[in-house]
Parts: sequence; C-alpha cells; structure tokens
Amino acid sequence: MKTQLKTYKVEEMIAGFVFNEYEGKGVYGLAGNLVIQPEYQRHYIYGDGKRDAAVIHSLLRAYPIGLLYFNVDGDVLEVLDGQQRITSIGRFVTGKFAIKQDGKEQTFSSLPLEAQRTILTSPLLAYHCTGTEKEIKEWFQTINISGVPLNDQELLNAIYSGPFVTAAKAEFSNSNNANLQKWHSYVKGNPKRQEILAVALSWVASSKGEKVDGYLAKHRGDNNIAELKAYFTSVIDWVGSVFTRPPEKEMQGLDWGRLYEAYHARAFNPATLDARVKELIADPAVRDRKGIYEYLLSDEQSPQLLDIRIFEEKDKAAAYAQQTAKAEAAGVSNCSVCASVDNNNRARIYTRKEMEADHVTAWSKGGATTIGNCEMLCTPHNRAKGNR
Repeated sequence: MKTQLKTYKVEEMIAGFVFNEYEGKGVYGLAGNLVIQPEYQRHYIYGDGKRDAAVIHSLLRAYPIGLLYFNVDGDVLEVLDGQQRITSIGRFVTGKFAIKQDGKEQTFSSLPLEAQRTILTSPLLAYHCTGTEKEIKEWFQTINISGVPLNDQELLNAIYSGPFVTAAKAEFSNSNNANLQKWHSYVKGNPKRQEILAVALSWVASSKGEKVDGYLAKHRGDNNIAELKAYFTSVIDWVGSVFTRPPEKEMQGLDWGRLYEAYHARAFNPATLDARVKELIADPAVRDRKGIYEYLLSDEQSPQLLDIRIFEEKDKAAAYAQQTAKAEAAGVSNCSVCASVDNNNRARIYTRKEMEADHVTAWSKGGATTIGNCEMLCTPHNRAKGNR
C-alpha cells in the first residue's frame, strides 16, 4: 500500500458536510469528494458532548488533532481513520451542538469571528492511501486499535462491506428504529456500536450451523436482508408469546436464538409459565434469575440453572448434631439412607466432613432451603439421590 501526505484546511474538509441524523450512509466532505462514513465504517459514536467539545477546543488552541487516513478509491476519497473527529468538526460548524467557552455556551455562529476563522483555517493532515481492498481493510483494522477500539462486529462490517451490510446496518444499527424498545427487552447492546446487529447475525448464522463471518461472506452481495430480519423477528415474537408478562430485566441479553431453536416447536401455557416466573423471581433461594426462563422451558429439569441457594453452615452443623445424637442413641447410622438398608454402613457414624446437606423435600418440588427441610446424608448417597 502506498501513502501520500496532504494538508487541508477545516473549511475545505467540511465543504458539503451534512450530518445524517438517522445514522445511515451519506456524510460527505471536500465538496462531495470525501465519503466520511463509507460502508465499512462504524457510525458516529462520539455524541456525548465531551469528546465532541475536546476536538473543537483543540482547534481553538491550535493543538493538532491527529493524522487522518483516506482511502483513494478512483476519484473519490473514503475516510479510513478520523471519521469521529471530522464529524465532530462538521457538526459543530453546522450548529449541531455547543461548547463551553469563557464560561458560556457557544455555538459556532455565536463565537467571535476570529475564533470562527481559527477553526475554519486550522490545518488537517491526511494520508492518502492507495492499495488493494485487502490491504486497505487490513490497514483499517490496524489503525483502529487506539481511541475507541473497533469491536468484532464493526471489524466484520468493514471486512464484508457491501449491500448486505449496508441494509443490515440500516435496520439494526439505527437508534431511531421504532422496534428498538421492544428489542431491548430481550437484546442487550448499543445499536450504534453494531451490538444489536451482532446478535441478529449470531442467531441466524447459528440456526444454520454457520459462523457469523461465514454467513456474511455468503450474503455479502445480497441486496436485501429478508432472511436475517425474518429470523430475528421470529425469535423476538416467540419470546413475547411464550412469556407474556411484562419483560423482566433478567430477560435482556439471554441467548434467545439458541432457546428458540431448542424449544419453539413445543407448546407452552403462557399463563402457567408467567405464574412460575413470578414465583421464582420472588424465591430467595434462586440466586441466578437469568436461568429462570431456560429452567421453565426445559420442564424444570435443571435446577443448576438457578444456582439455588445452599444451606448455611450453621444450619448444616445443627442438622448434623441433631441427627448424630439421635443415631447414636438408636445405634444406627446418622445417614438415614445407610440406616434403612442392610449394608456394612448401617450403624456407621459419619464425621461432619463425610456428609452433605440435602433437601428432604426437593427444592424443585417446593422444598425450602431452611433447617426444617435439611437432612445430612453421607456423600455417596446424597449425590446418588440428586433431585429425586
């Protein structure tokens, strides 16, 4: 790859700049000759006020804001690195936000003319990079390891840029999408950082036994995302139809794609499930509420999903003392299972370390994790009993 250093003034760089509030493609500079947000770039993510303002204050103080890198694509330039800084400058000059200057809120138009000229005439250094697509995207990945690093999906968007990624970003990376509130009941992530898109892709790819990069490679040239959108919608709608009570915070971020594949063909009674969800959320023995939903979908066969609260040491010690005293007086083992069968351990008194606490009535059958439901069994018999 070849590079050539060029110098621009800010007013040249942002000529023709229009910020797309809906975060799609179409942010341009250099009078339309610079694509500030090419397909493989992530969306503008500063927008928190602090980093925006830092860029503007740097210009006002004549501080350098760092090298920019542009890909030369025929007669058009594409921003490889520097999108956030250029966008901050363009947004400020076009009145999208204000900064604190001399104790006052100042937009670009309210700044003294001298300060405005300082910004507009500030020099910006940019390398023009020429090379193959592979070279350019490898370079793009390399230079984006500082600042706010690219996440995995942002890198995949760069590698497999094309009509499919563009359409997918328009649907799943648009923070103004009317479905976003519903999605966020079950999916965790920032659409601007491609985190909703990453989930959607992982679900559909996994359903086909593929990796996300393989799925993107296969569909890179597609002009629509019908399959991706339909599968994601099917999963979300299924969750809402099975668990009809208002979504709990614990539902956000679960692997609903995997659960959909495992259980969507089965029939469930939503009223019964909702009642059990309510009970389990209120149960102090349940330490992992996120496991409630898979526990219920799997017919309550895996209590380990709930990380059930174990008996406290003082309760185990009290149960051991009571059982041992009664067993010694009766001349039988302090393990009730050993005492009830004719074997070599029928009269054996186990040490505390040789015994484990067991729910007399299994937790899954309504037994509480209290001393009144605690029984000490020898380790082999407790582990053989399991959840019966």
